[in-house]
Amino acid sequence: MCQLLGMNCASPTDFNFSFKGFKCRGGETDVHAHGWGLAIYEGRGVRTFHDPLPCAASPIADMVSSYPIKTLNMMAHIRYATQGAVSLENVHPFTREMWGIQWTFAHNGEVPKFTVPRNPQEENNSNNFCGGTTTDIPLLGKCMKAVYHPVGDTDSEAVFCAMLNALRAEFTTLPTLPVLYEAIQRLCCEIVRGHEEKTIFNFLLGCGQFTMFAFSWPGSRDGSKVWNGLHYLVRWPPFSTAVLKDVDYAVDFSKTNTANDRVAIIATKPLTTNENWKEFKKGELLMFSNGLPYSKPYELCQVERCGRGLSSRAIPRGEICPIKFSYNIPKLLRETVCQALGHKEGDQKVWAERAVDLGCGSGQSGAQFRQCVKHLTGVDLSPEMAEEARESSCYDRIIVGDAECALHENNQSGQEGRTWYDFIFACDLFPYVEDLQPIFQTVRKGLEGKGGTLAFSVELLDESLNESNEEIADPGFVMQSCARFAHKRWYISQLCKEFGFHELLRKESTVLRQHCGKDVLGALVVLELPPSEAV
Repeated sequence: MCQLLGMNCASPTDFNFSFKGFKCRGGETDVHAHGWGLAIYEGRGVRTFHDPLPCAASPIADMVSSYPIKTLNMMAHIRYATQGAVSLENVHPFTREMWGIQWTFAHNGEVPKFTVPRNPQEENNSNNFCGGTTTDIPLLGKCMKAVYHPVGDTDSEAVFCAMLNALRAEFTTLPTLPVLYEAIQRLCCEIVRGHEEKTIFNFLLGCGQFTMFAFSWPGSRDGSKVWNGLHYLVRWPPFSTAVLKDVDYAVDFSKTNTANDRVAIIATKPLTTNENWKEFKKGELLMFSNGLPYSKPYELCQVERCGRGLSSRAIPRGEICPIKFSYNIPKLLRETVCQALGHKEGDQKVWAERAVDLGCGSGQSGAQFRQCVKHLTGVDLSPEMAEEARESSCYDRIIVGDAECALHENNQSGQEGRTWYDFIFACDLFPYVEDLQPIFQTVRKGLEGKGGTLAFSVELLDESLNESNEEIADPGFVMQSCARFAHKRWYISQLCKEFGFHELLRKESTVLRQHCGKDVLGALVVLELPPSEAV
């Protein structure tokens, strides 16, 4: 299939290094020889290059490789044709104007919902779209009539037009970033629904000079072992040398970049051999802005308020709802913990000696508990989030890794040992974890030195279904349409019993967030590992 390259930057940056390796995959080091394209945002405009020739042999690609165009947002695509002829009209990225904004789109995969079985008698019909006309394209969301239509014959362009038609039908004011994120997430679920096993849907969606969305529903075509997904990394200070995988070339970015530079690179497959690329989870949607990935509503709201939202002269701007997109879980969890432990809200008393914030994110959860804790550790899998948490200055120690990493620390002689905690909390972490048993086991290890408290938020699954059917193995959790996990009450209770925790307080029917305009309910739970249970 095709391959994608995207770049989103904090300051104007040229893409020559990444594109130098990427273009080799267009017919030289890989088979993607059916055309290539490039879209580069410059202010409100977008500069595009398209060529049906293999990228590795294209004079236009050679020119672009040596042309130091600087941008905040760009995407590129090399094509391996699975639908539509090898021709200029089928070369990605595709572009359309909507709301006075230039939208760009590049896709890797196959989307059965937008693929009509071919009629051989119509194969040469120039009005053909995958065997039908453009009026056969499914309508998404609230769209009743299409305004945007594909020019070429690919399912990719058809999906792009359908998404724009749906967004145009839904909004009469310019959506804010958290609202737009939710809308795109709903459309992604709708596109995949009913064809989950056959769909491969990885895309980059640019909407103006600051913003790029990336979504991954990975997979392999029938009979192929090639995995089609998405990966990303963020380069920021301190910079180091990066070595390309497809060509003998390296750059020491510490000599070329400044302290203000930060670049997020998204690619189908990692472009370099010596950097830590992170693969998208199945069903994950990320918004990139200012060289960083975002997915939580309150983070998107902060980006919007920093002036990096959509910009239009065509339609009025929508307003950010201060309640809907506020991040209240840390505050609610702190209030619940204080109530469970008998502490007065607002009391400045330190009641925990050593605490760890699991999935600390940008540090908002740590800020709520900072004054209650003598020594606070933050741990997060994302280096980008860990860096933001470090900049918040509310942690004594930051760890990039999983919960188990928080149990280890080096002593003065450099030898690793196991540390202990008397308070462990997790705000909005459990919805990203399916099986919670390993976390409970790790938490017990951390608390069993002296005993202590575990507090967390969890999204609860509707248990109206019959759970007494013994023929069906019930794991106690399920992935929701929003790509977050919900857990069942009995599952949480079973883990508490298994690992010796006593429940101090559980607040159910708590509104944790909103999705598709509806409240998502969950629970705030405070558990105790008594000293008698500690080893």
